[in-house]
Amino acid sequence: MLAQAILARPSPLTHYLPEVPYRYAMGLAGSLMLGWTILLLWADRRPVERRGVLMITNFVILGLMGSGLYAVSAEFMSLAAAGPLLTVQAVLIALFASSYVASGPRGTESRRDKV
Repeated sequence: MLAQAILARPSPLTHYLPEVPYRYAMGLAGSLMLGWTILLLWADRRPVERRGVLMITNFVILGLMGSGLYAVSAEFMSLAAAGPLLTVQAVLIALFASSYVASGPRGTESRRDKV
């Protein structure tokens, strides 16, 4: 995304040459994705202490799911095309929420520590 936004080169797959509005949107989206990736890598260094990032990430995923559902309702894409991505997003939400709960009430102990 960022490469297309910055360099304005045609896509190698579709040969689409992005115009200014598309480049602007891709620049925003690519920057947010890069920033969120760095945040997740930072949280990975101390996962129990920084477990709150998981719940914040769920809000991001819910926003992406909402965008996907809007695209289906606007007939921009079919449910068959969006279905696998929506399924992965739902699984990630469940995984992140269960990991948050399993890490303990304040992120200091886990269920394994209690046994």
